[in-house]
Amino acid sequence: MEDKIVIRGAKENNLKNVDLVIPRNKFIVFTGLSGSGKSSLAFDTIYAEGQRRYVESLSSYARQFLGQMEKPNVEYIEGLSPAISIDQKTTSRNPRSTVGTVTEIYDYLRLLFARVGEVYCPVCGNKISQMTIQEIVDKILEFPERTKIQILSPIVRGQKGTHKKTLENIKKEGFVRVRVNGENYEVTDEIELSKNKKHNIEVVVDRIIVKEGIENRLSDSIETAVKLSDGLVIAQIIGGEEILYSTKFACPDHGIGIEELSPRMFSFNAPFGACDECKGLGESRTVDKDLVIPNKDLSINQGAIAAWGSVSKSNDTYYSKMVRSLAETFGVSLDVPFKELPEDFVEELLYGKNNVMVEFEYESKYGGRRHYKAPFEGVLVNLERRYNETSSEYSKEKIEEFMAETPCPKCHGNRLKKEVLSVKINGKNIIEVTELSINELIDFIDNLQLSEKNQFIAQEILKEIRERASFLRNVGLEYLNLSRKAGTLSGGEAQRIRLATQIGSALVGVLYVLDEPSIGLHQRDNDKLIASLQNLTKLGNTLIVVEHDEDTMRAADHIVDIGPGAGIHGGEIVAQGTMEEIIANPNSITGMYLSGKRKIEIPDTIREGNGNFIEIIEASENNLKNIDVKIPLGKFVCITGVSGSGKSTLINEILYKSVANKVNRSKTKPGKHKDIKGIENIDKIINIDQSPIGRTPR
Repeated sequence: MEDKIVIRGAKENNLKNVDLVIPRNKFIVFTGLSGSGKSSLAFDTIYAEGQRRYVESLSSYARQFLGQMEKPNVEYIEGLSPAISIDQKTTSRNPRSTVGTVTEIYDYLRLLFARVGEVYCPVCGNKISQMTIQEIVDKILEFPERTKIQILSPIVRGQKGTHKKTLENIKKEGFVRVRVNGENYEVTDEIELSKNKKHNIEVVVDRIIVKEGIENRLSDSIETAVKLSDGLVIAQIIGGEEILYSTKFACPDHGIGIEELSPRMFSFNAPFGACDECKGLGESRTVDKDLVIPNKDLSINQGAIAAWGSVSKSNDTYYSKMVRSLAETFGVSLDVPFKELPEDFVEELLYGKNNVMVEFEYESKYGGRRHYKAPFEGVLVNLERRYNETSSEYSKEKIEEFMAETPCPKCHGNRLKKEVLSVKINGKNIIEVTELSINELIDFIDNLQLSEKNQFIAQEILKEIRERASFLRNVGLEYLNLSRKAGTLSGGEAQRIRLATQIGSALVGVLYVLDEPSIGLHQRDNDKLIASLQNLTKLGNTLIVVEHDEDTMRAADHIVDIGPGAGIHGGEIVAQGTMEEIIANPNSITGMYLSGKRKIEIPDTIREGNGNFIEIIEASENNLKNIDVKIPLGKFVCITGVSGSGKSTLINEILYKSVANKVNRSKTKPGKHKDIKGIENIDKIINIDQSPIGRTPR
């Protein structure tokens, strides 16, 4: 029985005392009608028992952190391995979680940049190199023999002031000569400097002739110079050129320094590398003009300013009087559609840039009449200020309805400090590398131009990145990039990422239970996914896949058809065995469809539709390239294309959100597009997606 898993008396949910024997280390598909009991058998019985037994084998100390696991309703199961479930729950909703962090490729990229990254000045873009004192000594000893040089320590670089205290300190330290603005002086000379001009002061640490046996003296002098100037030293050939060396990553021209490179500097989840403004999120919440004015076809009196409501005379509020006073000053009618209002009025209304005075009488909430006279603040500025100043959670929540995530103004959505972004490999910083698709990332890794020394250092890191990226490509996710937020992935994509991670861990003797891994995957990429699943069994694992996909069934070693119906009419094993055995079994509905005896007939007549259309103009969100799409109404319309082509972006991000804003008065920010025509032909829009209905026991 070592090569079989034996289940006896499974009664979980609608299972009717099921007995089943399945082979180990094979690719097994559980199929059948929706609701027939596939998941009850695969997840609630086999996986649950495998997991429970594994946890029970741990020490009592470890078990206290994992909690008590319920025993499934089954008489006994033999031949189980430790079980891992890969289901369709979307990955973390945490905004800090990206495809790169979930797959751990980003951790290897951080290590790569810390070890072989080249540092550039964030201001001028010049390359900054770091040298040890011994390397500086070796460089100076390369000068021709008998060359006269002086070792200078630059202690003041382009700073205004008289620097009297600095010059006195040099004298006290026992140095004899200084160079001020390129001129040599004795420290005893009277050196008068203008306090309003920028000056350079260098201490002459030593004068030396290059010859054999000067290594120790040269090394001491350079060490002294480096200590004085905090890392910089100048070697000047007397009467000739001079070379600046640095023992730190610091731009000699701008003085912008960067500490020694370490992996934590490249993490946007650690304060060492994260942008100070957005704390590594790459976004900040600000009041969004499109949410404050969602429908530009309405007039201000009809309520175009959603945050302040209607400002007509019947709605005599503080804010409506303020807007009417501003409109009188500009001589503007509040009954024309918002999109036809003059630009200078709209600018003032939204941002209050010119501080135009508004004046009106209003009744305070305590009943007294008050006179108001002040510069107009601007609707967006007012909302932003109130959000930052209020301590009321209710007020904050109301204003948040009009706020959207926008790229951080400091890091422009890159999440990291500018000094960290100035570390590059082959001209790309770490964020630019994460924005490459998986295919482009593999090409980038394969074509890296590194020195022999760096190639040796990076060898193992590059191997890990290449392997993990290849696993993602093998499960049909080559279109994703590492900077994509984990929360924006579909259930199928998230499941395939976790599958790729499992393939990467290369465990043996594990029972994997998967829930429809082909969901959302185009048929073109099915072969890649199936090959990856077969690879898991080749390693020596058992794979149970709950699936309806024909290609997956044909590739399986063993199929279990559960049914015959759903709910109380299901819960029995209808047929099991190879593909041929399932097709030959007259009781199997799945077999009938596989053999072609039954099929879904295409209707003879196609719906005429109602003659109206909804048209999306210039959709350009994510990877959509300014496309126009015309969708007929009153028909069953299918949007298809390979995974990652932009289907969900077009329908969920642009069409649904735009129409919901206008029809359902929801407050969501749609994806980038110019316009949507034909909304007047619909009165309701409903989005039915893959998110769970609810977790409450009620």
